Amino acid sequence: MHNHTEYTVVINGKPEGPYQLHELKELDIQAGTFLRKPGMDDYKEAHEFPELRELLGFSYQQTAPQYFASFDQRLLAMAIDLFFILLAYVLLVLIGFIFVEGQAARISVAFAGIPLIPLAKLIYGSVTEASVRQAGIGKRLMNIKVCSLNGDRITLANAFGRNIGKVISAAPFFFGYLYSFLNKKQQCFHDVMAKTLVTKERLI
Repeated sequence: MHNHTEYTVVINGKPEGPYQLHELKELDIQAGTFLRKPGMDDYKEAHEFPELRELLGFSYQQTAPQYFASFDQRLLAMAIDLFFILLAYVLLVLIGFIFVEGQAARISVAFAGIPLIPLAKLIYGSVTEASVRQAGIGKRLMNIKVCSLNGDRITLANAFGRNIGKVISAAPFFFGYLYSFLNKKQQCFHDVMAKTLVTKERLI
C-alpha cells in the first residue's frame, strides 16, 4: 500500500516539491533536512518522521546540535524563575506583616528570610527539572528543558547535583556559565559535571 502523502522539502534554503514518499529516495535527504506535510504548522527534520526513518535508515535524534538551548534563552528562563520566587517571597513577607507590628520588627521579618531565597531556588529548580515536564516556569515559557545526554528525564538526585554545581559555574567571574560559548553542546560547567543538556523543542 503506497503512501500518497506529499512532502515539501527545503533544498538549498528553498522549499521544493511536492514529492511523494517514494520520490524522496532520489533526493539527497539528510537527517537534518527540513520537510513538511499538508496540515503541519511548521517544518520538521527528516529524522522526526517515522516513515522517513524507516525509508532512509535515520534514527531519531533527541539531542541534535540545533536543539541545544542558547545562553540567552537559559538566562531569561533563570530570570523568570527568580522573579516568581521573589514574588512569592514578597507575598509571604506581606502576610507576615499581618501578624507583626512595629516598623523595626517588620524590617527584621522582611530581611530574615532573604538567605532562604537561594535554597528555595535550589529546591524549586531541582524538583521541576526532575519532573515530567523537565523544567520550571521559566524554561517552560522558553520551550527548553533539562535532560540527560541521551535526551531522557533526569533523576531528582541528578537534578540536585546539577543545581548545587551552579555554585562552581558562578565562580570565578561566572566562567562556568560563559564556558557554554566554548562548548559544542552549549553546556555550562554544572551541565558537564552532571552529564546533562538543556535542549529546546525547535529552531527559534
